[in-house]
Amino acid sequence: MGEYIMTLDEGTTSARCIIYDRVGNAVSVGQREFKQIFPNDGWVEHDAMEIYSTQMAVAQEALLKASLTYRDIDSIGITNQRETTIVWDKETGRPIYNAIVWQCRRTADTAEWLRDQGYSDMIREKTGLIIDAYFSATKLKWILDNVKGAREKAKRGELLFGTVETWLIWKMTGGAKHLTDYSNAARTMMFNINTLDWDDEILSILDIPRVMLPKPVPCAGDFGETIFELFGGKLPITGAAGDQQAALFGEACFNEGEIKSTYGTGNFLLLNTGNKPVYSSSGLLTTIAWGLNGEVKYALEGSVFVCGAAIQWLRDNLQMIKKSSISENFASKVPDSDGVVVVPAFTGLGAPYWEPDARGAILGIKRSTKKEHIVRATLESIAFQSDDLIKAMEKDLGRKITDLKVDGGASLNNFLMQNQADISDIHIVRHKSIESTSLGAAYLAGLASGYYKSIEDIIEIKDIDKEFYPAIEDEERQRAKAKWHRAVEAVLALAEDEEF
Repeated sequence: MGEYIMTLDEGTTSARCIIYDRVGNAVSVGQREFKQIFPNDGWVEHDAMEIYSTQMAVAQEALLKASLTYRDIDSIGITNQRETTIVWDKETGRPIYNAIVWQCRRTADTAEWLRDQGYSDMIREKTGLIIDAYFSATKLKWILDNVKGAREKAKRGELLFGTVETWLIWKMTGGAKHLTDYSNAARTMMFNINTLDWDDEILSILDIPRVMLPKPVPCAGDFGETIFELFGGKLPITGAAGDQQAALFGEACFNEGEIKSTYGTGNFLLLNTGNKPVYSSSGLLTTIAWGLNGEVKYALEGSVFVCGAAIQWLRDNLQMIKKSSISENFASKVPDSDGVVVVPAFTGLGAPYWEPDARGAILGIKRSTKKEHIVRATLESIAFQSDDLIKAMEKDLGRKITDLKVDGGASLNNFLMQNQADISDIHIVRHKSIESTSLGAAYLAGLASGYYKSIEDIIEIKDIDKEFYPAIEDEERQRAKAKWHRAVEAVLALAEDEEF
């Protein structure tokens, strides 16, 4: 047994490898960004071969930085951007089209067709999901419909489908393992979260051949061994989970009712609902949290499509800030946003609105408006969107949520975290390690390999960095939220205007 666990964290904008010791300290990190491809308005793609090569490069980098070899590694855990869809040739191992990213809206018409055909209730009951282009099913159908000869090859068993963890596992094991874990499978809109298998009725509606789909398995277990050439020796892959479920696990939200929020490229709130799926009446998704030790845990999830991406937009597109990290300083330079409200609906609005045609807006601009006001309003928009999800979860639970665990890069922004506590009237806990996504994958891998004996081992090593408490009066809170909701209503109204 090696002393360390390697996590491969394949995100939306970069690939990372983090090597952890037994108490969750990162002893080495490798990270590289990869190309974002935007062929048309609302379309987002990645080069799947670049995803793989970049991920392997950072794994080598992390080992070299720490002067480690494969002998020092106990096992590998994988966590990944979810829903992103890859189809490749089984013989050549080459993708037949770019990976279609979860953010991509090209299949909004297909999702609308499914709704118009009356499939919403059936799909929701089986998958826990609301019909949307966000998920893998319509993306896979698009590839089969638009790449010449693809569906015929798929029916002959010549093509394989996978989300990103499936692709990495298949490549790393030299094609020996074509697997997906329950948490990622649950995000495809083809997987029945009650039977834990692909759903033949949905596959038939979309004309997707079952033979091209990976085998669904629990999140901790045997995912095969890496080929010798990658690390100079074989390493077991023993954990895999979609990024948000991995973060829920990494935040040690093991009990029913515990909730976390990951402030990454998007913002994702997950609430552990225990051993049974809870269906939302508030526009939230029902999903599988993880499969572990013969038991499946479920979760309610709400997704904000644009979180950290809004700060990147300020940096790269508007060039208002030179580094994302200084957004906190800019926001603190002014006492308020001077009436400015930013609705960053760059790729539509997620839960609880689910409006794919919505586009972003900056409202309330005056002659006195400065870039500091826009930066502050952009950070505030992240808190407002998160609050919409918290309130939806409270409605489904029938009670107030009093505590929130946070992680992700933007959770280091103290202004944002305090603003979240104020707007949501909630106590926020930030642990010393905000890398809960990669830690969750490490914990799952370690539990499967025997590196950790039980989840109690994990609970013991979680240390708090900072806590945030609400510090404004309720009247001010309600006034700010009312202004935000009026701005969202304006954006939704524009989405309905076909001439706009």
